[in-house]
Amino acid sequence: MGDQSEAFTKGVALRRDMFGLAGADKAVAEASEFSQPLQEMVTRFCFGEVWQRAGLDRKTRSMITIAMLIAGGRFAQLPAHLRGAVANGVSRTELRELILHSQLYCGIPSAVEATSICESTLGA
Repeated sequence: MGDQSEAFTKGVALRRDMFGLAGADKAVAEASEFSQPLQEMVTRFCFGEVWQRAGLDRKTRSMITIAMLIAGGRFAQLPAHLRGAVANGVSRTELRELILHSQLYCGIPSAVEATSICESTLGA
């Protein structure tokens, strides 16, 4: 990776905290020439800047992220963010309640899909 800014360094550290060494370093290390600019932007901007802003703690940001992934039907990103949420202090009960609450606003099929992903990611 070419970006060695302070925000990038902070972003890598946060990705490691949330997704473990394998999850964070794998995304960066295995980036192709094509995807490298995107990985640098995600690391620098998403995790180095936005996720580290004052005003919301990491637990709250994780819960909001999961709710938005469910609402947007972005289920491919859900397993990583479920593991990150647990690392950020979100309990299994809170995840269950978040998913149950999402069925009111996102629909039963989305809640069923999210429940299945949560169980397969974190264990039943």
